[in-house]
Amino acid sequence: MANEVATKKATGLKAFNQTITSPSTQKYLTDVLGERKGSFVNNLTALVANNALLHDCDPYTIMFAGMKATALNLPLDNSLGFAYVLPYKDNKRGITVAQFQIGYKGVKQLALRSGQFATIPNATDVREGELVSRNRLTGECKFNFIDDVDEREKLPVIGYVSYFKLLNGAESTFYMSMKEMEKHAMRYSQTYRSTNPKVKAASKWTTDFNDMACKTVVKLNLSKNAPLSVEMQDAIKADQSVMFKQDEYSYLDNEQQEIDMAAAQAVAEKFNDFDEAKDVTNENNE
Repeated sequence: MANEVATKKATGLKAFNQTITSPSTQKYLTDVLGERKGSFVNNLTALVANNALLHDCDPYTIMFAGMKATALNLPLDNSLGFAYVLPYKDNKRGITVAQFQIGYKGVKQLALRSGQFATIPNATDVREGELVSRNRLTGECKFNFIDDVDEREKLPVIGYVSYFKLLNGAESTFYMSMKEMEKHAMRYSQTYRSTNPKVKAASKWTTDFNDMACKTVVKLNLSKNAPLSVEMQDAIKADQSVMFKQDEYSYLDNEQQEIDMAAAQAVAEKFNDFDEAKDVTNENNE
């Protein structure tokens, strides 16, 4: 199956449909997915058709991102929050590609499936006065959480914490202060660190900071402190990657590409509320 994504090529919904329905692609999908091929093609075609920003993506990167979601049994439905396929402007290659991204719910779902957790990894914000102590050497933290919801919501958020407990009794708590979380977002999100107000407003770290922060502490807690199943290891590797070939992960932000700010701003102006503008640029490692 030909896959020349190193050079600029035809894109658009028509190009995607031609690619996904070509005899060589159909044979490849049958060999890899078997009887799941039909539902995969239908679901992925509907996903692309309903998201105009994916029309410019190289068709093969969309397909491989969709195959990874299928392999992990994570639905590609933005309203569910398990996994996403997001457009990414690859200026180095002169094309737009699709990036695979796991959502907060997807990370928790994969941990649940592993069968290793007595308490599924969870996360919450930490409000002013709730952090009692933090040992930077051991990572141990003590909290005194406020029970009164209304009173608690009046207090500023000072950080985020993730916790899990394994079946063997081992526990792990991972805390990041708001300053550390902001630093993480600025480092790994091109849109969030933009000096252009409209581009920054389009970042998922701007529109969904709480969910992005919760995912970050859960993912880091698992990757640093949990015995990861093969599926979990693969999922963490695939998260925020672009796949030019099946199961070969490229992390384009680490190649220090320049973001296409003009494209992001144009989309932001088109949609006004910026909800869809966030998909035009990379949210790598969020």
